[in-house]
Amino acid sequence: MTISRDEVLEKVRGVLVDALGVDDDEVTPTSRLTTDLHAESIDFLDIVFRLEKAFGFKIAQGELFPDNINDPKYVQDGKVTADGLALLKQRMPHVDFLAFAADPRLEKVSEVFTVGSLVDFVSRKLQTAPAA
Repeated sequence: MTISRDEVLEKVRGVLVDALGVDDDEVTPTSRLTTDLHAESIDFLDIVFRLEKAFGFKIAQGELFPDNINDPKYVQDGKVTADGLALLKQRMPHVDFLAFAADPRLEKVSEVFTVGSLVDFVSRKLQTAPAA
């Protein structure tokens, strides 16, 4: 069974409404999870769990959201290095890091996660998931 991008968006919207207690109309493709929908770090775990349940696949640790990248090779003086940015891009092709690259402060990395990036992640995951 193939699921359209619009169907993925609607299911992701439902997950975020339930997990974050936001209104349906607040969840748009460009909504940022942290700054627009007020997700906190604990909410990211809940979102992963709910996405797994809604779409029937497992999400490995660090697959959707970054693992701790506080290695000096990846972060120096509170900024993500070029190597760190390359690692993030490689591990998370569903995320647009263009704006972040212009101001790569580690504290701002959570702002790159949008509803659209979740939809992209789920869509990619569904394309590569083995048929049931």
